[in-house]
Amino acid sequence: MANRQLFPSFRGNNPPPADTINEAGGVAYALHPKHALAQYAATGCLNHTYYASGEAQLQRVVNLAYEVDAEFVARTAVFCRTRSFMKDMPALLCAVLSLKDGNALERVFHRVMDDGKMLRNFVQVLRSGAVGRKSLGSRPKRLVRQWLERRSDEQVFRAAVGQSPSLQDVIKMVHPKPKDPAREALYGYLIGKPKAGAPLSPLVQAFEEFKRNPGSELPDVPFQLLTSAPLEDRHWMEIARQASWQMTRMNLNTFARHGVFKDRKMTTLIADRLSNPDAIKRARVFPYQLMVAYQNTGDGVPAVVVDALQEAMEIAIENVPRVEGKIYVLPDVSGSMLSPATGHRQGATSKVRCIDVAALMAAAMLRKNPDAEVIPFAESARHVRLNPRDSVMTNAARLAKLGGGGTNCSAPLRELNSRKAHGELVMFVSDNESWMDNRGWGQATATMTEWEGFKKRNPGAKLVCLDIQPYGHTQAAERHDVMNVGGFSDQVFEAVAAFAQSADTCHWVDMIEQVNI
Repeated sequence: MANRQLFPSFRGNNPPPADTINEAGGVAYALHPKHALAQYAATGCLNHTYYASGEAQLQRVVNLAYEVDAEFVARTAVFCRTRSFMKDMPALLCAVLSLKDGNALERVFHRVMDDGKMLRNFVQVLRSGAVGRKSLGSRPKRLVRQWLERRSDEQVFRAAVGQSPSLQDVIKMVHPKPKDPAREALYGYLIGKPKAGAPLSPLVQAFEEFKRNPGSELPDVPFQLLTSAPLEDRHWMEIARQASWQMTRMNLNTFARHGVFKDRKMTTLIADRLSNPDAIKRARVFPYQLMVAYQNTGDGVPAVVVDALQEAMEIAIENVPRVEGKIYVLPDVSGSMLSPATGHRQGATSKVRCIDVAALMAAAMLRKNPDAEVIPFAESARHVRLNPRDSVMTNAARLAKLGGGGTNCSAPLRELNSRKAHGELVMFVSDNESWMDNRGWGQATATMTEWEGFKKRNPGAKLVCLDIQPYGHTQAAERHDVMNVGGFSDQVFEAVAAFAQSADTCHWVDMIEQVNI
């Protein structure tokens, strides 16, 4: 009699055999180059992750960018900047385009380099030699000069925040031609070669006056330019009054230390700002950034401000789809998910872990779909009782406490099959590094086999695998009923909604291909 463990009975479609090995040693499906590049663009941090170094990620992205056509690289750069809100990755893709296809670079440069930080990132990537050149070259220099020319004196001055390189360094590299005496004076001032009697703008004059006399009126400049001066609590009060939404989120504890919340009106103003729907949309905030702010608030931050962060979270997840039918959300809580979501980098490692992102995504889906069932997993499916009426923050924190153990992506699907569950959508949130259910080479992954079992009972069901780490492979092969999507901005929910609710096949790469350049 044949060994039934080796030759089990199986009814349904035969899933495709795995064609690669993942970083944890398990069998997996390799993503095709366009899809792999899209995944790296949305999740790649170019820092050391649990399984890969920053250098390995960098080389993989550059190689993938040369494997696909320049149009797709350009569209991916726009997509990951304007919709996934990434910083280093779109700058890297534009740097590759400077060598691969200069015309494609010109078409997307000003959409991707939408602020001073992005411009400086682009310059630094080029001069690092990471893409094969250490100088900017004539076309990139011209584009950087155009970037400067398109901005007012005040905008250029406000962009002069940050180092490595500084905007001053960039100006020295590209030698922009001043359009008038005022711009000539500003460039001279920024590079440390002021001209006597030059007509500096009123904002620069106000800034210089404040440096000479801190008792004078606080100028309306980025607060990073003011921190070298001896600021008093009244100055911090004014800084908080003028602060942008993101600056407010990032400096709540600083405001508390400097007495800003002693003023009841200021406390109300800040709480109202943080929970303002229009301000949240303009700030292009990641939901997980709100989680960080919420988790890091000190005792000096008033309860009304902390509550405003929870209100902001509810607004930030408005793109989470409400899906008809039964939904199962499967967040990975295994040991590798305890690593920082954006990787390790000396002096700048995020406190947000992959497990926090997975828990947040699951809690958000539950919030918008109260009938959804959340099944966390590691080496096996785990059970937790969540109340959909609780806030996203509360349920995310509850899930994140389950962390630890090996990775077995097939485990929650196996549980669903064991109880003959029915449903319309199954959504994994994982790093996809399954190894405990490893199978022999040439066989399908255990996840894909279990999915076929689920599909036998639910022929119209769809599977979404949300990957939050950049490794270029998956446990479920891409096909009409399976979508692999990467990232942890709320924009991934747009892709999930389109896939779950449309009768047409609409996958993640398709969305990028539709970006107009």
